Amino acid sequence: MGSGLTGVVHRIVDIGEVRLHCAEMGQGPLVLLLHGFPECWVTWRNQMPALAAARFRAVAPDLRGYGKSDKPPDLDAYRIEVLARDVARLVEALGAERAHVVGHDWGGAAAWFFAMWHPERLDRLGILNAPHPARLSQALKRPRQILRGSHALFFQIHLSHRSSRRSRGTRDAPRGCRPTL
Repeated sequence: MGSGLTGVVHRIVDIGEVRLHCAEMGQGPLVLLLHGFPECWVTWRNQMPALAAARFRAVAPDLRGYGKSDKPPDLDAYRIEVLARDVARLVEALGAERAHVVGHDWGGAAAWFFAMWHPERLDRLGILNAPHPARLSQALKRPRQILRGSHALFFQIHLSHRSSRRSRGTRDAPRGCRPTL
């Protein structure tokens, strides 16, 4: 995937269960940039040069199931605890003790849970467009909020259907990703 960014290094990082495609730029303290749905690392193309110029090592992975990263067929492979563990393992695989983590949308949810379950690997946390899980849980108990968020059911039903088709051998996986930031 050509990004047009000078200085971006692409590599595949094996974190145990899956291999994640990562785009890297800069040297210094590690900053992980976690994309949202249905995006990939390219979402962070505008932030990476600024972080590198500020002497950070900016790493934007394609989360599991996206871009050039592995795409396990089992839906349980995408549970939030698995995604949080992926972030912890990525910090370690990149040779760092701790990382600054910035998450957007779905990447923000993974970042929240990473911070709660793996605080020993976290330096600083930045969240964009993702509520704290406790607040989200409270909001989802109100009928009015359930109606406001009902569009999300489309993705759950649609993606579940695609997953079951894929498990029967039908290729119906998305080819790319759409940057929005």
